[in-house]
Amino acid sequence: MINKRILASAVAASTLALTGVANAEVKVGFLGGFTGPIETLTPPVYDAAQLAMQHVNEHGGILGGEEVTMPSGDTTCSDASAASNAADRLVNSENVTAIVGALCTGATIAAANNAAIPGGVVMVSPASTAPAVSELDDDDLVFRTVPSDAFQGEALAKMLLEKGIEEVAVTYVNNDYGRGLADAFVATYEAEGGTVAENLAHEDNRADYRAELGTLAATGVPNLVVLAYGDTSGQTVVRQAYESGMFTQYIGADGMVISGLLDGVGVEVLNDNFIATRPGNPDSPGTQRFEELAEAGGISHEAVFAGQGYDAAFLLALAIEQNGSAEREGLSEALRSVATAPGEVILPGEWEKAVELIAAGEEINYEGASGSHEFDENGDVPGIVEEMAVEDGEFVSKGFLDQ
Repeated sequence: MINKRILASAVAASTLALTGVANAEVKVGFLGGFTGPIETLTPPVYDAAQLAMQHVNEHGGILGGEEVTMPSGDTTCSDASAASNAADRLVNSENVTAIVGALCTGATIAAANNAAIPGGVVMVSPASTAPAVSELDDDDLVFRTVPSDAFQGEALAKMLLEKGIEEVAVTYVNNDYGRGLADAFVATYEAEGGTVAENLAHEDNRADYRAELGTLAATGVPNLVVLAYGDTSGQTVVRQAYESGMFTQYIGADGMVISGLLDGVGVEVLNDNFIATRPGNPDSPGTQRFEELAEAGGISHEAVFAGQGYDAAFLLALAIEQNGSAEREGLSEALRSVATAPGEVILPGEWEKAVELIAAGEEINYEGASGSHEFDENGDVPGIVEEMAVEDGEFVSKGFLDQ
């Protein structure tokens, strides 16, 4: 395998030298919900992925000096047709080698089934958390740098019980993300002794949820769990619940930890009344390095999924370098190789070091902004979950949760 990789790299380098092509490019696409229910969540993730590619290009480029570029596509998050069309354009018109994304689970599944898997294109999602992603028949092409909601739902349930919140009403957005997260949360919460007084689905992008809130409020429970998106139904549900005086404690997960919730509901409502979970970044050398790089690059390292976005892009660049070409074949194997111990540790931004080791036939192990990425057979990673709250008008971390 190593000999083949070295040979491929040599061939690629000699080809460039003979043809005089100095500015060839390798394309890694990005799929995200630039419009729709996560439109305030997507830009920081995209910025982080772009920062990873910037670090590649500023430190010698990929495959002997080629530039890596990132064409993007808007999935809208909620429209499977839009996600499929955006992925089809990246796979078949832009001819990308790989894709960072998508972000919403439904968009990832649609893009994978309708374009990426038929085209043999590796996808690495930094934000698709629903358990359904693990069930894809994907030919080892779909990975994610964020843990499954089977993990987050369990952590959220245990967090509430540890805080003495033993009875809740739940409403969740009626899609793969909401259903998967709600199922995981309810199963653990009830198994650990909590009571779910009502568990009610709602449709996204509606102006009025007062009927659903009436059903939830009829339980008399003051604690409302909202598993939705802070840019759309999540903020509307919380705002209308507050206006009606129905609940006193609001609880969410990663889809709610975005600026759209603060802007749409008002910090005076959420201050000291909102708690949530989200995938966290460990206190590790990779995380610390990413924070430094993000600050230098003028982007937010605290935004939800920003670290996972950087890792998805940097991992794909490392895998392409390891694979020795911009071809799609063999990339998933290369991705597993650069992400897995043993090997010389590579931190965010350490592109030149990685390229030298790969050229020398040495094994590498990327330890990223969001932790280790020891992909299991489904392309999933272990992870940690962080408790979040709203204090003084902003989201603040309250620390990591024990599992």
